[in-house]
Amino acid sequence: MPGRDREDGDGTDREDEDGTDREDGDGTDRAGDADPSYDPETRAMGHPIDPNALMIAAAKASVGAGRLPELLRAADEHLRGHLDEYERAYECVDEGADRGAVTFLVPEGHWKEIGDELGVNRREVDALRRAHEQHLLRVGTQRRRRREFESALELREAVVVGR
Repeated sequence: MPGRDREDGDGTDREDEDGTDREDGDGTDRAGDADPSYDPETRAMGHPIDPNALMIAAAKASVGAGRLPELLRAADEHLRGHLDEYERAYECVDEGADRGAVTFLVPEGHWKEIGDELGVNRREVDALRRAHEQHLLRVGTQRRRRREFESALELREAVVVGR
């Protein structure tokens, strides 16, 4: 019916007749809505995290989808300042030149240390960790290394740094 949301049979709204994205049934925004500064042509979001990974992390974390991009930008700014240290001290598992990012595996608890340096609370640290983890898993799927990365994340954490 014109002006009404279409449904995909699962009860969740997807888009209006005009093609405008709407919320999924769980109240979380879709990737483009989660970060209004996202430009699919340039990935000019101020952080290197894949928009789908951002959406998944926002849904799982106790941080609003609108707050997560802001946290990711602050974290990336901090991480870029330590890129040389990451390159020397940690295993690089992906140098996504196409994404403008490099991904490292770091010891468990590393995100807590970063959170302390950034002055963010436990929930925000968890959201940052989840976003970086989801980004690595998406890269793993694309590179056919997902199982390897899932195993690695049982012992370590992922850090994605923009270049």
